[in-house]
Amino acid sequence: IFTWHGATIEMDGGADTSDYVADETPMISYVNVHAVLEARRNRAKASSSSDSDSSQGPRVIVVGPTDSGKSTLSRMLLSWAAKQGWKPTFVDLDVGQGSITIPGCIAATPIEMPIDPVEGIPLEMPLVYFYGHITPSINLELYKVLVKELAQTLERQFAGNAESRAAGMVINTMGWIEGVGYELLLHAIDTFNADVVLVLGQEKLCSMLKDVLKNKLKVDVVKLQKSGGVVSRTPRYRQKSRGHRIREYFYGLANDLSPHSNVANFSDLSVYRIGGGPQAPRSALPIGAEPTADPTRVVAVNISQDLLHLVLAVSFAKEP
Repeated sequence: IFTWHGATIEMDGGADTSDYVADETPMISYVNVHAVLEARRNRAKASSSSDSDSSQGPRVIVVGPTDSGKSTLSRMLLSWAAKQGWKPTFVDLDVGQGSITIPGCIAATPIEMPIDPVEGIPLEMPLVYFYGHITPSINLELYKVLVKELAQTLERQFAGNAESRAAGMVINTMGWIEGVGYELLLHAIDTFNADVVLVLGQEKLCSMLKDVLKNKLKVDVVKLQKSGGVVSRTPRYRQKSRGHRIREYFYGLANDLSPHSNVANFSDLSVYRIGGGPQAPRSALPIGAEPTADPTRVVAVNISQDLLHLVLAVSFAKEP
């Protein structure tokens, strides 16, 4: 808990609850980042051009390892911007947890008011792409396709809305920052044309990004200290958190929704998987050849016990 002006806190937990007052806090640096972003938004709003870079507000992408406070920082920057009257766009690329909707999706939504710490992000107009897995490693190419499609859709929206364009966006990413995960971060930075990269708690990652992005003069890479309040979560805790998010989606935050079951014949349903399937490794291909598998290829799935307790997306397409 952080407060600028002091607060009275009531704690319930008995003797097992331990509390302390930290001597250092990264909040000053976070607020300084907000001030810089606010200045960029004002410059973008003052610009009379609708198609130049000067009318584009800040596009911030928050990166860092697992349990570094990326989601929390994203929410703070969005809430502070909303308090100033802006409507920035929140983009969530973390399919493992899901800040906007259920895990297994990437999504974007405008933030019109400070985010409530209990109710979370309002789901009035979310733009959601269903990926279907909790890690991009299951189908890397499909993940890239969805990220690109999400970015292109937002670009079209910004082209017709000067207010949203000037407000910019804040992009939350996953905690996979090594190997292929690092490549996916670079792909997201390039696809969304991010001009501010905030690196939390990872000096090596910051150095690598500064080196690879040094030729992009309009991209600023900023290292920020991880908050001392960040808690490491176990795999079991993450699994429970995903289950809670899914239940919240169907039943509502206060159990105010009433989902019900429908019975359908197997003959009336068609289940498909997008992408995936066997693919020859690069080592088995001729020299210079690239894999030709289509990441958006639709593959029929047999209805069986394997589909029990899985979350599927409903498509409105008339044919596969």
